[in-house]
Amino acid sequence: MHRNQGPVYYGDYLKLSELLGSQEPLSLKYGSECHDETLFIIVHQVYELWFKQILHELKSINSVFAKPWVNEEELSVVISRTNRITKIQQLLIDQLPVMETMTPMDFLEFRDLLIPASGFQSAQFREIEIMMGLNTNSRARVDREYFLGRLNTADRTRLETIEKEPSLLHNIEQWLERIPFTTSAGFNFWEAYEKAVEEMLQTEEEIIQKNQATLTPMALEAGLENLKTTRETFKSLLDPERHQKLVQEGKRKLSQKATLNALFILLFRDKPLLHIPYLFLTSLMDIDENFTSWRYRHAMMAHRMLGTKIGTGGSSGHQYLKMAAENNRVFIDLFNLSTFLIPRSKLPQLPEELLKTMDFFFNQQKRYY
Repeated sequence: MHRNQGPVYYGDYLKLSELLGSQEPLSLKYGSECHDETLFIIVHQVYELWFKQILHELKSINSVFAKPWVNEEELSVVISRTNRITKIQQLLIDQLPVMETMTPMDFLEFRDLLIPASGFQSAQFREIEIMMGLNTNSRARVDREYFLGRLNTADRTRLETIEKEPSLLHNIEQWLERIPFTTSAGFNFWEAYEKAVEEMLQTEEEIIQKNQATLTPMALEAGLENLKTTRETFKSLLDPERHQKLVQEGKRKLSQKATLNALFILLFRDKPLLHIPYLFLTSLMDIDENFTSWRYRHAMMAHRMLGTKIGTGGSSGHQYLKMAAENNRVFIDLFNLSTFLIPRSKLPQLPEELLKTMDFFFNQQKRYY
C-alpha cells in the first residue's frame, strides 16, 4: 500500500491546467471562433482518454493469457476488466448524441479546416484493434489503405511493431487449445457429440418428410436443402482438413482445437469449473458487439452530418464506416458457435470422473490451463 508523503492539490494531481488548456479551435486562427468546434474537440479528446483506459485494460488482460498457463483465479480479475471495457464502450456510444447536437451546417463552418485529419489517424484506436487481433491482413482490402496508411511515420512504425506481437485473439486461442476435458482414456467427447448431432438432424429430416403433405414442393425442397447445408456446416467443424481450409481462406480465425474447446465451454457452461471461462468468452463477444455498434452509430452520424460527401480523411464517408462496422469483427468465431449448440437433453453423457472434476471434486489439486 502506497502512502502519501505530502499534500496533494486536486488540480495539480489531475493536471487540469494542461488538460483544460488543450482545446484550441483552429477557427480562432482564421478569424472568429466557430462555437461548435470546442464541442467537436472535447468529444474527440474524451474518446482518446477512454481509448487510453481501454488499452490499459487490454494490456493487462493480454499479459494474463500470454503466460504458458492461466490460474483460474486470474480469470475473475480478467472478467472484471472486460466488464469495465464494456461499460466504457457504452459511454463511447452515448457520446454520439452529444455530438449530434451540432447541426450539419454548424459542422460545415469549420470542417474544411480539419482536412486531411480524421479518425483514421487515431493511433490509439488502431492499437486497440491490433491488440484485439484485427491486423492489416485480416481487414477487408478496401480498408487496408486507411488502417495504417494515413498515419505519420512515428505512429505507423509503432503500430507495425505492435502488430508483430501476439494479439489477444492469438493468446486466447493458445489458452483454449490447452483446456482439457474433451478426451481421456476410453472417452472422446467429439465422437459422442457427432453421433448426437446426426441423431438430431435425422429427427429433423423425419419431421420434414412426415409433414411434406402440408408443404409446397418448393418449401419441401428448401427444407431438405437447408438440412443438407446444416450437415455440411457441422462436418466443416469436426473435420480438421475442412476447418483448416476455412482458416486459410479467412472464413475462420481460431484453430479447430480452440474452436471445439470453446464450444465445449458453451455446451457445459453450467458446470462450476467452466462457468467463469464461459462468462469470459461472453464478455469478449460483448466487446466485439459494442465496437460494431459504435462503428455503425458513427456511420449513421457521419451520414447525418455529411450526407454523401467524402470524409475529411478521403474515404467514402458513411459507406466506408458501415463497411468497417460489418467486417472488422475479431471474435466472430465465438458468435458462430451458436450454430453448433444442441439441446441439453441431447448432450452426450460425460464420464463420472470428468463430472466430478468439473464440479470441483479434485482433492485439493490445483488446475491450470
